[in-house]
Amino acid sequence: MTAKPAAAPRPPRVRARTTSIAAFVVLAALIPTTASATGTQEVEAELPYVCTLPSGPLPATVRISADFPERAAAGEAFTPSDVTTTVELPAEAVADLTGTGATEVRAATRLDVGVAQNAASATATWRGSAEPLALPASGPLALVTGGDVPSVAGQGDGDLTFSAGALAIDLALDAPDTAADRSATEGAGETGETGATGPTGDPATEGPGALTVDCALAEDAPGRGLLATVPVGAGGPGASGSPSSPGADGTSGAPRDGQPEGPDDPQRERQSERSPKVLENSPGAAADRGKVPPCRYDERHPPTDVSLNAYVTGYANVKKMKGAAYLPPSCVLIEQGLPVPGPADPDYLIFDTVSYGDFHYRERKQTPPFEATFLSFDFTPVKATMVLEQTGPLRIDSRMKIRLSDFTTITDTYVRAPLVLHVRDLEVNGTPLDVGSGCRTETSLTSEDPDPANFPGDHLVLYGRGEQVIGLPATGYLLLSGGVLSGETTVPAFTGCGTDGEDLDRLLTASVSGPGNYIKQVQGQTCAIAAPVFPSPDNEGQCTQDLQPYEVPVAER
Repeated sequence: MTAKPAAAPRPPRVRARTTSIAAFVVLAALIPTTASATGTQEVEAELPYVCTLPSGPLPATVRISADFPERAAAGEAFTPSDVTTTVELPAEAVADLTGTGATEVRAATRLDVGVAQNAASATATWRGSAEPLALPASGPLALVTGGDVPSVAGQGDGDLTFSAGALAIDLALDAPDTAADRSATEGAGETGETGATGPTGDPATEGPGALTVDCALAEDAPGRGLLATVPVGAGGPGASGSPSSPGADGTSGAPRDGQPEGPDDPQRERQSERSPKVLENSPGAAADRGKVPPCRYDERHPPTDVSLNAYVTGYANVKKMKGAAYLPPSCVLIEQGLPVPGPADPDYLIFDTVSYGDFHYRERKQTPPFEATFLSFDFTPVKATMVLEQTGPLRIDSRMKIRLSDFTTITDTYVRAPLVLHVRDLEVNGTPLDVGSGCRTETSLTSEDPDPANFPGDHLVLYGRGEQVIGLPATGYLLLSGGVLSGETTVPAFTGCGTDGEDLDRLLTASVSGPGNYIKQVQGQTCAIAAPVFPSPDNEGQCTQDLQPYEVPVAER
């Protein structure tokens, strides 16, 4: 089963009405997680919850499944995989939903998971989304969501426990006409980021098409919501001999006897330093600007009235390595196109926009060089320095649909980028190998294009969907505010690798090349050069004073 990432609501700020910008894959940093090295424990937990609906509190059953590593090293991050959350609501809840006139529901879940080790604890949020589902005429309703979850690292020896806590269910309700319209706009497959988390807030104050259901773990839940235990370190449990028992709210148990509990207690501060690390990349979080390359227009690249710049970063799965690859923040310069009327539709106003962009690093259309370390064939350490080079126009096609019934805007964006992967330096098992100056993939990274007749040739394709309801923050991907783009790519064979008669093409091809590599990239908020928005007490910054992107995005798994 493949988990589908949820598109979290973006923070409120000035929003775009058109879409686009590129986000890209780099096949690097292939460091297998602990799970792939030590084996996997499969978890299936069934827990009782109480959910608050318009008719009142109702019992619900929540089933959580995930794969955890059997063991982890201290300080080493791992990510629970194949995570799904199934919420079974009773017939009374279905009556509440159908009473609004809805026939279809899209669900997104936010589950608080307490992570505890010894006397310290932290909280991770597991987000999931689901495809639209028809509401049954009678009987219960099962909502199945899946998505990426944060990585976690234990700070020392001792069992790391995961416990389910509060659950929020965001429901987008569609009436018969809007359900049919939405179905017609779907079809992005696994790469579609459909703004799945939806609106949040008090159900009593939200519009008729949205509802947030808050659920609490029942007092009689087995194991107080315990999902899994992962031993950390070589010696199993920590010095105390057993982990602290997590509470029902996902926090750790009481402090050990004789230890103070005040907020300014030094012991509590030391416990906080030892808390498990939840490596959650929240949308809009800022990276260290001092560690990213400049991203500005200059005399050789003067801006126009439609010039934008932005940083992009992300991850890609490398199927052969059973791991993920990381692309550090890279600068992209964009020339935004003007919208033109699209095909006629009685229910929508449709506009199409074509924009173009370029990587920009030291006057070259490429990413910065980045160093990657991975295990080839699961046992040989390989370290490489690589670059992604743009070999042709980077095209961004966006279609914006404004629904006439409620003026909700839905924007679908396809990014097509011809990108060749160059290998600059290579070290195998500590021994440097001379790859020469021409080591690269034979062609661009390739994807299956949804419109091959109009877009032939080798190129990467990424897709994003943005959705904006009047009065609510935008979700998914929009041009000015950024967001997630995703897709799948094939890495071609390598060529030109090696010197003095030593052929390294086959080593790299066997290690990396092949199909089925899922990509998830994050674009940050753009800076509109002609109308910059600087930070102020009333506004989030979009541009620095020297007209670089204010936001440096953080990659999301």
